[in-house]
Amino acid sequence: MPPKSKASAAAEPVAVEDLFASLHRHIEAGAFKQAAKVADQVLKAAPGDEDAVRCKVVAYIKADEIDKALAAIRAAERLPIDLSYYRAYCCYRQNKLHEALELLRGQEETSAVLQLESQIFYRLGRMNDCMSSYEKLKKFKIDSMDLKINIIAALVAAGRASEVQAAMKALKVDLTTRALRDTRSFELAYNSACSLIENKKYSEAKEQLDLAKRIGKEELMVEDYGEADIEYELAPVSAQLAYVQQLQGQSQEAMQTYVNMINGQSADLSSLAVATTNLISIKGTKDTADSLKKLDRLIGTTTAPNQLHLVENLDYKLSPWQKEALYSARVLLLLHANKTEQAHELVRGLLGMFPDSVFPVLLQAAVHVKEKKIHKAEDVLSQYAEKRPENSKGLLLALAQIAANANHFQLAADSLSRIPDIQHMPATVATLVALKERLGDSNAAASVLDSAINWWKNSMTEDNKLDILTREAAAFKLSHGRDEEACLLYEELVKSHGSIEALAGLVMTSARTNLEKAEQYEKKLKPLPGLKGVNVESLEKTSGARHVEGPQDMKVDVPEEVKKQKAKKRKRKPRYPKGFDPANPGPPPDPERWLPRRERSSYRPKRKDKRAQVRGAQGAVSRETSATNVGASSKGSQTTNSSKTPAVNAEQPKTSNKSRKKKSRH
Repeated sequence: MPPKSKASAAAEPVAVEDLFASLHRHIEAGAFKQAAKVADQVLKAAPGDEDAVRCKVVAYIKADEIDKALAAIRAAERLPIDLSYYRAYCCYRQNKLHEALELLRGQEETSAVLQLESQIFYRLGRMNDCMSSYEKLKKFKIDSMDLKINIIAALVAAGRASEVQAAMKALKVDLTTRALRDTRSFELAYNSACSLIENKKYSEAKEQLDLAKRIGKEELMVEDYGEADIEYELAPVSAQLAYVQQLQGQSQEAMQTYVNMINGQSADLSSLAVATTNLISIKGTKDTADSLKKLDRLIGTTTAPNQLHLVENLDYKLSPWQKEALYSARVLLLLHANKTEQAHELVRGLLGMFPDSVFPVLLQAAVHVKEKKIHKAEDVLSQYAEKRPENSKGLLLALAQIAANANHFQLAADSLSRIPDIQHMPATVATLVALKERLGDSNAAASVLDSAINWWKNSMTEDNKLDILTREAAAFKLSHGRDEEACLLYEELVKSHGSIEALAGLVMTSARTNLEKAEQYEKKLKPLPGLKGVNVESLEKTSGARHVEGPQDMKVDVPEEVKKQKAKKRKRKPRYPKGFDPANPGPPPDPERWLPRRERSSYRPKRKDKRAQVRGAQGAVSRETSATNVGASSKGSQTTNSSKTPAVNAEQPKTSNKSRKKKSRH
């Protein structure tokens, strides 16, 4: 039998089982593009095969060809196959987050659906919904390191960093160096460090970040990453380390790290955005133009009014509060650069982008203050504080500061009085008392002090401010003629602590109200040294001190001990310059040596040479000299009468030799 030709061999159909075996081999080897091609062959042999359709969609997703995956999903719409989960995942990859969330709505809450839903919520900044999805995932008992990393990251982003340690214990997460090396998860140490930063444990956070950087470098070196690639992958850890240094007061070291990341472009876009924002916060108002240029590289351009977006999908890589910080930094820089119109436009966009945030409202008030529209700034802050009383603390503090600077003392005092949780703090009490005094209402100022003292009397805190407030209240009431109230406050201080200052204040105030009490407490004061020889009775009989003109010799009795101490002081030998012989000092120095030469008595000014210097032949007068003399004489004739000689015209023509000869003949 003759052998088959090549054409006939190629035309022979391949079994579907063999195609699925080939498809499985490509998937196991990670050759997803080849797997998609084999899936097409399966669909040609068995049109509408559900497994082949799913393998084709997943292969395109794994190969990062999202558009082809969506095209495959649309091609299978007529088939009775539910591919809504894969469509939602493709929308998530394309940052169409709201559309992805709509596709997941109504789906059965499987582990895959809940994990995708939690990631979408995380990107949208809905951290509470994200955590609720992770809570539902607990029933599946998934032991995945990636899931543990995501749960800790979500807790930190949701502002629940205090719960991270308990969550790690529940998830059985081991943060020892050996355990992290075994699991090859530097992200876990990084997220743990972020929770420690939120809890203000900066030293421990730095240790965790150093550990994350070391483990990450080892892990990436095993995978044959180059130095530049390792630096790029670990850029978030480097940025967070610099942030910890910034919080610890090491601003120069942090600034150097930020500058290296920005100039070297050795970081991903989100890390560059964080480094740029933090660098601007360190620099402040220095080099405003350069800071604006750095921020403009991260902000995209749009033709739509009041709409803001960042470059290259950076909106989905930063958290909402990170984006707010970046835009807010730009507003402040624009204000320092006196670009108020651009600042106004940006603030309007921020009010729409972050409607629940307080910071855009504060920025709007700052723009009005920059424009010297104080009443507008006060109205903006007052209206928002009334609408959102639960978020009004920062607004009311800003309103009080703006009003106080504008001499609107009543509004400033009312704004501070609307913040109940700081009424007892010494700074608030001092500010309210000062404002009430400016308004001439000493009774209201005294009531502020009394209410603060009562609060601290009932408080059980360790850092009790009762003594400070009682002392200040006593001094205030004493200065405003409330002697009895001041006496009671000083008496409380003496009984509680027995300080000398309080005892002296009590004696002074009691002398005005109760002389017997003053004498009783005066005995507890220690006698001052040097006052034993003073006769108080004879001093009282005198008519008082009189003003005497001229210097007087004041004789004061000095104790013997003080005299002995003064006698013990030894005189130091004078120090002479090198080469100076005190036995032969030579002529005394000139007493006028410190004066300028013109002010010395021996100064003789040099005489001015009034003789005119004439250049050229004898008897000749230069044209420039004659012109200046004419000008000088014409000007000088207005002020002086000494020069009576008429001016000579320098432009007078000279007579020639021939004319002189003709005149001589005649």
